[in-house]
Amino acid sequence: MADRKQQIIEAAAKSFSLFGYKATTMDQVAKLANVGKGTIYTFFNNKEELFAEIIHSVIQEMKVVAEEAFQANLPFHERIHAVLFQILEFRKKHQLMIKLFQEQKEMGTPAVREVLEQVENVILNYMKDKIIIAVENGEVRKCDPELTAFVMLKLYTSLIFEWEKNHPPLTKEQIASLFEQYIFIGLST
Repeated sequence: MADRKQQIIEAAAKSFSLFGYKATTMDQVAKLANVGKGTIYTFFNNKEELFAEIIHSVIQEMKVVAEEAFQANLPFHERIHAVLFQILEFRKKHQLMIKLFQEQKEMGTPAVREVLEQVENVILNYMKDKIIIAVENGEVRKCDPELTAFVMLKLYTSLIFEWEKNHPPLTKEQIASLFEQYIFIGLST
């Protein structure tokens, strides 16, 4: 029984990755999973529930990527850089995430927008927790951890995704240097 459920989840993930949320139907998932549509409903009440299960798995994968990147022996700015870089690389390479960002940009599907906001909130909360610990350990000065996490994520995202629209991509080292300069050192001489 658990094998069938996993088979359905994998088929749905494939369908969402290929066609997006809006264009995926339970009929497609059933066909890809090689099961009857009724079998899907023994595990999931609807497409939204199935999608939520898949997104939960993606978020768990992302958390693992973040924890693997977080190296306690490095200075705080290097730890945060490593985490953000790996999370955004994950996002750039993960087929489902690519398709969801594309669908959000092209169609603005409400369910997709909500999921992408959920993913961003998970990243922001992860960073906020790390900033709180860094403040408590005296690694960074007292700040609003939620606002700081937001600014860090938006700057980092812009350096990777927005800058590339009209300029050559920045290297990992250039991004780290800019991130350190703007967030941790400041522009004053």
